[in-house]
Amino acid sequence: MRVAVTDGYGPPEVVRITDVPAPEVGPGDVRVAVHATTVNPTDCGTRAAKPFFIRALTGIVRPRTMILGNEFAGVVESVGPRVTRFSAGDRVFGYSPRFGAHAELVSISEDGPIAAVPAGRSFEDVAPGTEGAHYALSVIRKAGIDAGQDVLVNGATGAIGSAAVQLLADLGARVSAVCGSAHVELVRGLGADRVIDRDALDFTQEDHQYDVVFDAVGKELDRTVPPGAKAVLKPRRLYLTTDLGLWSQNAVLPVLTRLARGRQVMLPLPNREPGDRRVPARTHRLRTVPPCDRPALPARADRRGLPVCRDRAEGRQRRHHCRGIRLPQLAQGQPSRE
Repeated sequence: MRVAVTDGYGPPEVVRITDVPAPEVGPGDVRVAVHATTVNPTDCGTRAAKPFFIRALTGIVRPRTMILGNEFAGVVESVGPRVTRFSAGDRVFGYSPRFGAHAELVSISEDGPIAAVPAGRSFEDVAPGTEGAHYALSVIRKAGIDAGQDVLVNGATGAIGSAAVQLLADLGARVSAVCGSAHVELVRGLGADRVIDRDALDFTQEDHQYDVVFDAVGKELDRTVPPGAKAVLKPRRLYLTTDLGLWSQNAVLPVLTRLARGRQVMLPLPNREPGDRRVPARTHRLRTVPPCDRPALPARADRRGLPVCRDRAEGRQRRHHCRGIRLPQLAQGQPSRE
């Protein structure tokens, strides 16, 4: 099968197309012929190793995961003998936590984050809808947000923010959502109890305080919990951010604010393997807002980002590394061609 390989850190030009063996199908695995995938911020940050310290997780000199991509949609090509939820020919979409979707084939556990494509939706519609929801759900769970809490979502039209609004509303939280004038009605339709038009009102100047601020933009910390000034957060409450910040300060502030025992800052890291691995049917209601403009790749990958052959019975794992191959370059978002 053909894959988009990243064998070194750098700009989009480091991505190349090559051929590798197809991933084998384990007893409980589903192998999907990928019709659409995305190049998202996680892919770009991993490929470029930005910020630099993520190399401690992804590989110091070169990336350990050579095939990126975690969002995919396509048709089930084959299934393992223990699989009961899917069969060959099913239209599915999902999220590969360990990358591997920038390929013609991706293998994923039947109990992993994979579900049937809702009726009337194209592969291009559903492929971009999983990463933001994965991050939003992980943040909500790790923060322990409960029904009845007063939550402000800043950046309610991004991938993470739009998913957070819907998930929090479904949880029973009281949701206030911040967005631009053009998207007020759209965000209200996502289930927000109150929509704040950021072009008309500065939410940091209101008298209202919240139990949780979910900052999906990641750049409002200095205005929501400023020392010695009116704060948007109630005392000893939680500020959630999904971004490291301009100087990566959001990676340090969770420790400092915990020691100070005041308003807490949290930068939850998403689970590589979601705790509730099976995608509930009601998740299909999640809408991607606004329509994603990330280019879809007509690619088709394996689970860890390298073509992997598994022999689960013996507990062994073999990897085939495709190194040293120089083929036509693939710029970010540029589709491969048959």
